[in-house]
Amino acid sequence: MPKHSMPLQDLPSGTLQGSMLSQSNKMNKRKSSDGFLSEGLDMECTPTESIMQFSPHHKHQRLLSMGKENDCNQFVLNRRSRRKKESTSSGISWDHLPDELLLRILFYVPLQDLCRMSSVCKRWHRLALDESLWHSVDLEGLTHVGPALQQVLKNGVHMLRCPRSFVEDFHFSGSGPLQMVLMDLSSSIIPPSSLESILSHCRLLEFLSLEALQLSDDIISSLSMNPNLLQLNLSGCSGFSAPALAHMLKSCSRIEQLNISWCEFDNDHVKSVVNNLNPAVTHLNLSGYREGLALEDVKVLVTRCPNIQALDLSDSTLLMADSFPVLRQLKGLLHLSLSRCYHIHLAALTDLGSMFPLLSLLDVFGIVNDGHLSSLKKELPRISINSRPFSSIARPSPSSGLTGGFMWNRKCQLRFKL
Repeated sequence: MPKHSMPLQDLPSGTLQGSMLSQSNKMNKRKSSDGFLSEGLDMECTPTESIMQFSPHHKHQRLLSMGKENDCNQFVLNRRSRRKKESTSSGISWDHLPDELLLRILFYVPLQDLCRMSSVCKRWHRLALDESLWHSVDLEGLTHVGPALQQVLKNGVHMLRCPRSFVEDFHFSGSGPLQMVLMDLSSSIIPPSSLESILSHCRLLEFLSLEALQLSDDIISSLSMNPNLLQLNLSGCSGFSAPALAHMLKSCSRIEQLNISWCEFDNDHVKSVVNNLNPAVTHLNLSGYREGLALEDVKVLVTRCPNIQALDLSDSTLLMADSFPVLRQLKGLLHLSLSRCYHIHLAALTDLGSMFPLLSLLDVFGIVNDGHLSSLKKELPRISINSRPFSSIARPSPSSGLTGGFMWNRKCQLRFKL
């Protein structure tokens, strides 16, 4: 250790006195030439007599009131430079902030920046991957979804929005069950084996959209392991059998909204739906089955599910006006879609106002042309006609226009921004 940095008690008295005398001579020379310079006070070791001579009176009193170490003028004052004091007292370091406060700050950081911050240090890596930040994630617009999807699932995501994405062939490597409650993979390109590896770990799903995806019996069987499923959108799906569909509908006995329109169905698939659907269902889209849905199927459906409020039977060419007395059993029907049911005549539609006292929405696209639409509206003044060209039943992005991170009227917090 250098001699000038040794502790006070370790310095020999001769050395200490010699050092003080030498320092005093230097100070006297400065004083005789330029007067007292403030630089002398900024040095690490300043003689006590110089401080007492040139300091204000109150500082002099303060030094005299100190202990025995000031006797015989042997006191040495270690003083930091003014610049160093200012640097140590300016602001608060990020390292001193608690985890709770940092997590609150990271809550507002976009997905890309959060991923970059995870590589700063071990602590930021732990905080950036905290489960509270990954509760709801929107990956729409991401080019390579596979690796990101793997990481998101491992971080315990509850809400996942990933529509219209390309997911490479991958196998989810997690061992435990996922925490997924809401998931939207509509119109994505994902191999059935990869999708099955995800759904096989799901037990808590309540809202799910797999619109326009290629499925399998294994995937449908995995869905049956989610008894709390409330809304399910399988519109335009294919690749699964009627028995697997029947088993899934029996197991998911809490479904309230089901969109199973325009699937690759035969008559057996349609019968699996109407015979096994949850009796408490309130919204059902069973459109697109031109020759597959008959009046007898409608009778079974109405008897089994009397609480339906919104029913879409569009493009069922076998239905005629004799289906109206059957549908009349739905006392709480609010929205009826019969678009392109070409065997239903215009004159029969005028009776719908008296048959369904609560009906407020009616879709009859393709049956009524523009010339007769105004006259039908006069016959049914309290019913809004052809105001909903697209069905919103069980779809994550309803026709109300809530998009951009919203799914089932809930917004994803962590979003990928282009």
